Amino acid sequence: MADSWKDGILLKITNVLVYFLFLGSNIYTVAGPSSIYYNGKETYITPAPWAFLIWTLIHALLLGTVIYQFFPGGKATIIDAISWRFPLLAILNAIYVNVWVAHHRIVGNSAVTHIYYIVKKHHSPQSYADEIFIHLPFSLYHGWTTVLVVLSAFEAFGVNATHHHAGVWTKVFVFLALFFLEGTAATYAFSTPEGDLPASIAIAWSLWAIFAHQTSSKFIHWSSFAFALLALVWVLKGAFGLFSRARGGRVALSDEERAPLVGGH
Repeated sequence: MADSWKDGILLKITNVLVYFLFLGSNIYTVAGPSSIYYNGKETYITPAPWAFLIWTLIHALLLGTVIYQFFPGGKATIIDAISWRFPLLAILNAIYVNVWVAHHRIVGNSAVTHIYYIVKKHHSPQSYADEIFIHLPFSLYHGWTTVLVVLSAFEAFGVNATHHHAGVWTKVFVFLALFFLEGTAATYAFSTPEGDLPASIAIAWSLWAIFAHQTSSKFIHWSSFAFALLALVWVLKGAFGLFSRARGGRVALSDEERAPLVGGH
């Protein structure tokens, strides 16, 4: 029997509802009177406020995801494989953007990492719709939440850049954090023959935003610039891999290319 749009209807409706909860929470934090993205604690790794506009793209893509679940191609992955993890992710995200507490971000990152692993490991894209509405949003989301975990760690434990100068240890930890982000972008780029372009873009985007915003310390400013340049190299590597695959007319990936991009989480 052919799949019906009514199959898994409870989960489909839940996904739609939590999507708007997820979107609404981020709209409130940006447009509200005390926007955490613009008026939060200033650290020495805080990016320019425009870095958080990446949420707009993620939300637009995830809107496509919740629509695509009503089609047979989307149901196989979104309903049958991701299942109730998507509502869990949306709820956790709504919590952390409103509470802005470090451990909520880490929990949210764990949820998206699990979804990311399922999508990349077991569900290679069979069409361009799979690429755009399943693989693209969760790759971008995974890269971005990696950035958020780093930002939250500095917000929780780092000094306030408004009141304190950057000491030696602050510079060391910022340098290590920037190195970690750039290294993560490289991991995305080399994890498969073609790399994971969206996730690398999310990392590079954040590094350029940090470079643009961190001007009080020359060491941090130019360190972020160097790592942003390196991350851009990994973006270009991913773009070349994507172009090469497109020229070959291949959408489905081999077993090796389905391997998780970051660890085995």
